[in-house]
Amino acid sequence: MNFEFLLSVFTDYTLRNVALGSALLGITGGVIGAFAVLRRQSLLGDALSHAALPGICFAFLLSGGKLPLWLLLGGGLTAWLAALAMITVLRFTRLSEDAALGTMLASFFGFGIALLTFIQNGGNANQSGLDKFLFGQAATIVASDVTLMAVLAALALGTVVLLFKEFKLVSFDPAYAATLGLPAPLVGTLLTSLAVVAVMIGLQSVGVVLMAAMLVAPAVAARQWTDHLGKMLFLSAGFGGASGVSGALLSAAVTNLPTGPVVIVAISVIMILSLLFAPLRGLLWARISHARRDKSLREQQRAPKLGQLHDRAVPHER
Repeated sequence: MNFEFLLSVFTDYTLRNVALGSALLGITGGVIGAFAVLRRQSLLGDALSHAALPGICFAFLLSGGKLPLWLLLGGGLTAWLAALAMITVLRFTRLSEDAALGTMLASFFGFGIALLTFIQNGGNANQSGLDKFLFGQAATIVASDVTLMAVLAALALGTVVLLFKEFKLVSFDPAYAATLGLPAPLVGTLLTSLAVVAVMIGLQSVGVVLMAAMLVAPAVAARQWTDHLGKMLFLSAGFGGASGVSGALLSAAVTNLPTGPVVIVAISVIMILSLLFAPLRGLLWARISHARRDKSLREQQRAPKLGQLHDRAVPHER
């Protein structure tokens, strides 16, 4: 990429909007997803993003058009309803969390596919392109869409800043949070609602199928580098934002490369490199550290034996 191409990020209208939208998605998804990963709810993003599809379809049927605001609100509404249904199932049944998440994912996504097929066969000319919400249509992002994404991102990130201590307690020790009088279930529901907001930001960029990766991969990558929650949030946001911008630039530089999937590939590469080379938890780094410890232990065990051999070889003075 030459300097002129990099400069086009600021001068080219379409590329600027796509890069900003992808960056906002990466930053917000990275921060919110970090809490989901720490709470062992990595499948939550997958369930919520897939549950957004029927809401998008209902919004189209009710409005008769593809105005992004209504489609995102519809997707966010059904994703939030799926989250509430999951929480209710977990609270009043013996179903495990992964089973509840899988059930909601399959049920809502299946309903959404049925609605999408009904719309496509209904003869409405406005439905063209609606199926692109499955994998994203970042190239269609305009300035008003970026503004909407920025408002949603500010809402989500501002809530994290205001309630950081409460979110931290609920993520690491919900039982202790309850003993302090903190309404842990309510705080957990709020965190889930913020995940819905992150999904709304990503629907147009990466779509319902790929959105889960933007909630999980940045947080998993950041977790390999630090044990400190604050640093993890900053790293996760940085990884997500970097993958969004790099994915947008790469898709613009190479013909016929869709932005959404390229963004996912970029964050996946960051995650794999972190899993391998991060000095705290990286697999390769762990092997090197383990080899060094073994070598040091062998040397320590060898030292007394060498001393004994030396004593035998050198006669004692009388």
